[in-house]
Amino acid sequence: MKKLAIFFVVGFIIIAIIAYMYLNYKKNYNEIQIKNATYEGYKDREIYGTDLVTVINKIVDDNQKNSVKKDDKGLYIDNGTNSVKMDIKFTDDDSIHTIEEIYSGGTEVFLQYYNQIRFKCTKIEYHNKTRRVSYMYFEQIAT
Repeated sequence: MKKLAIFFVVGFIIIAIIAYMYLNYKKNYNEIQIKNATYEGYKDREIYGTDLVTVINKIVDDNQKNSVKKDDKGLYIDNGTNSVKMDIKFTDDDSIHTIEEIYSGGTEVFLQYYNQIRFKCTKIEYHNKTRRVSYMYFEQIAT
């Protein structure tokens, strides 16, 4: 009788551990899907400079919340799990700028010049380990 009781207790503990691990996995998966959907909504879509500033602020906020470190040039370092980087190509002068450059220069200044200019996200990359968005590339499509 004792052996049967021990068998049921051990079986229950194993089932509880597996259920906990599965629920934890689903929770993390859903969080990643929700976070990715925020960024993926911009893929192949034309947006104005005002919306681009919203994306920049979101990325900076997410990187700060996730304690993503910066290098000596002030650029976010890819941590392989939850960092997000973004580059913007400007057709005015055929240059590419990072969000760190724009953010440190002041998004208000960016808005003065580019609030009614359209941009398009042409590339999104993901972290191999977590499948979270790791990189976005926007291009200016109208002057």
